[in-house]
Amino acid sequence: MSDSFPALATTVTGHGPALLLAHGATGSIADNFAPVLPALAVAHTVVAPDYPGSGATEPAPAPLDLDALTDAVVTSAVSRGVERFAVLGFSLGTAVAVRAAVRHPERVTALVLTAGLARADDHLLGLLPGWRASEPARLRPHIDLIPTLDTTADLPRVTVPTLVIATTRDSMVRPANSRLLAAGIPGASYAELPTDHVAMVEDPRGWLKPVLSFLAARDTAADSGRLRDLTRPH
Repeated sequence: MSDSFPALATTVTGHGPALLLAHGATGSIADNFAPVLPALAVAHTVVAPDYPGSGATEPAPAPLDLDALTDAVVTSAVSRGVERFAVLGFSLGTAVAVRAAVRHPERVTALVLTAGLARADDHLLGLLPGWRASEPARLRPHIDLIPTLDTTADLPRVTVPTLVIATTRDSMVRPANSRLLAAGIPGASYAELPTDHVAMVEDPRGWLKPVLSFLAARDTAADSGRLRDLTRPH
């Protein structure tokens, strides 16, 4: 990492195909994923970095940039010997996940996108001033990044299996944003949960059901592909 972007404090748990987490703005791995981490780690090596200012990661001295944040999240896995992984993004983390699939296609094997967005709509933009005023200074760069997000042009370039989960009672990122993600990513699967924004906390079992099913099917398909490669005549 450059001097302007701190290394991300990262935990690695579990065994199996790798799963890289990308949390939401002003959240942390613990805030967003604590109720579901044990279940995710049963069959996956879960790489869980905190963004600058979150958890044990130092704040960034410069404004956050999506490309730099994405590269730091990817580096958090690669620097720990995890070369290829699915990316599971929540809220702001969905933009990180999509950008990772486009910037690092040799590493990203699948995407899971919950309560996400490609670009902030007027509803979300209207919430930002009050949200920013309520957060400590170390987390405000997360909020300042949101108006600059636009992964619309990235969506058709995503070539990996993708699951999009809309939170239909979301008071922050309205479900129409998830529907746009699913419509824009070729072949994306789509599911809905009747929760507010942080579905993993509000309804961990309900959220885990489609996520674990999708990941298990993806892992099975990947194993079948590797087996065909091993048995194919050379």
